[in-house]
Amino acid sequence: MKHSITAFIFTGLLISCNSSDKTNTPTENFIEIETKAKSISIDSGKALQSIATDADLIATALLAAPKASRSESKVIGYNMKGEFVTLKEGTNEFIILADNPNKSGFSAACYHKDLEPFMARGRVLKAEGKTPQDIFEIREEEMKSGALKITTGATLHIYSGAKTEFNPETFKVDGAKLRYVVYMPFATSASTGLPEAPAASNHPWIMNPGTHRAHIMISPLPEENN
Repeated sequence: MKHSITAFIFTGLLISCNSSDKTNTPTENFIEIETKAKSISIDSGKALQSIATDADLIATALLAAPKASRSESKVIGYNMKGEFVTLKEGTNEFIILADNPNKSGFSAACYHKDLEPFMARGRVLKAEGKTPQDIFEIREEEMKSGALKITTGATLHIYSGAKTEFNPETFKVDGAKLRYVVYMPFATSASTGLPEAPAASNHPWIMNPGTHRAHIMISPLPEENN
């Protein structure tokens, strides 16, 4: 199939060059066409790789952060040995939680450092065996008492997908998409004017309204549709 695609591309390029440049010799045309065909074949056949090293975990996780902030962002998470560690030190306002290599699918999250106490509390409770509902209720009470705090407007960037293979040149994970969570503790539809369900697939809406985890959900359209 791969050879058939290359042959099709080759034929198309040959027709294009013959019709657009009548001054080149047959040999010059052939060299130019062969070079273009090889380039297209290489680009379209780029092999994806599985996450196999801590460096892979870091590189793929960084795509959850804004491009201009990636080099200075801190990356934490489970390494390939299954240990929760700091994978990369950082100096800016972002912390990135890398994908857990022991779980199916891919999920990396980037958030403002002010959210770390809230996120860390969730990890501790989960490690203690608490259920998602337990964690929700415990943090709800701790937010109401002031033991925990979420800064209004703090944003969580989530880069996730069902697959884990990535492009070794761009580090983009196959099929992964970005979505955003803007925390608005105890906000409601009435206080924000946002609906409690999206009007369309890429429209903002408020989730968990009236609770400590109230947040605006934003899911951009996939890149190929933009």
